Amino acid sequence: MIGALIGAILAVVALQFGFWGFVLVIVFGAIGALVAALSTGKIDRNALADVLTGRRSSR
Repeated sequence: MIGALIGAILAVVALQFGFWGFVLVIVFGAIGALVAALSTGKIDRNALADVLTGRRSSR
């Protein structure tokens, strides 16, 4: 149900604002989801930093 709602919202955005508006909504949505996951502790900040800097861990 949530996926259908998100798809409908994205379809309206794509029709209203075109391709680049659609891409912008997707990018900002992903950034918002990442910030929310970091603030709730679902993603470990240290592990994310290791991934972004290219370090490998045996954890």
